[in-house]
Amino acid sequence: MTSLRTLGSSDLEVFPLCLGGNVFGWTADERTSFAVLDAYTAAGGNFLDTADVYSAWAEGHRGGESETVIGKWVEARGNRSDVVIATKVSQHPQYQGLSAANIRAAADASLARLGTDYIDLYYTHFDQPEVPVEEIIGALDELVKAGKVRQIAASNISAERLQESLDFSARENLARYVALQPHYNLVSRDTYEGPLQDLVAREGLSTVPYFALAAGFLTGKYRPGTTVDSARAGGAAKHAETERGRRVLAALDEIAAAHDAPHATVALAWLAAQPTVTAPIASARTLEQLPPLLAVGELRLTDDELKRLTDASV
Repeated sequence: MTSLRTLGSSDLEVFPLCLGGNVFGWTADERTSFAVLDAYTAAGGNFLDTADVYSAWAEGHRGGESETVIGKWVEARGNRSDVVIATKVSQHPQYQGLSAANIRAAADASLARLGTDYIDLYYTHFDQPEVPVEEIIGALDELVKAGKVRQIAASNISAERLQESLDFSARENLARYVALQPHYNLVSRDTYEGPLQDLVAREGLSTVPYFALAAGFLTGKYRPGTTVDSARAGGAAKHAETERGRRVLAALDEIAAAHDAPHATVALAWLAAQPTVTAPIASARTLEQLPPLLAVGELRLTDDELKRLTDASV
């Protein structure tokens, strides 16, 4: 049985693979989403990631589709206390930004769609530097005190603003970010590694990286000259045309073969082994895509293999 990991300084214990909910109600219909969620939890998984904006970008969608599917599933299974649900605020078409009023309204809307009294982990989806951290943290602290949110976290934020937020929380004894969700994977390391990673380590936060498989590129399906039927194929295929992408694929080919493991499992295992990373996020729009993701908790790469991947991805 894969052991759970503690998220930062919180009391939340999570599976080492966070299941991305961006596909629920979008490229995975409700029935398929339920099947994926059932299989994930049957394997011991308990950490679900969504956002109020998912999937407003799709034709005919308004945002909140993913939260609604998760809410229906939790109600049908009666397992609310068994899962850690993370969602986000700032990007929903009707709830844009991080003003205190918007944070309060967006949280209530998310709670209604999720069909729950509380959100386990509430992220600021994209930081808004024009909004003072005092206003953002103040509003989030109100939600925690009201019992609507258990823990708070940030995504897509600079090291400077994250430090400012943590300092304010400490100074005023208010709710404090326990996790960071950055864009981070084998072919996208520049945003996170450096000041942000150093700050997260210093302050004892957990990292929960999104795009952990680079929109599917790190599954190994995308090769120069190949076509893959996926809504995210364009974002993945661009990596196949870069020198870094080709180096990473070659290293993944070698190490995956050595372990008789899927490329996705190896890529996630590299990410999970990085300092501060608690649980990479990856999504599955079919049941068949799920097993390689779940296997990350069992695969241990050698120091040499980790170095080979790290060197290839520079």
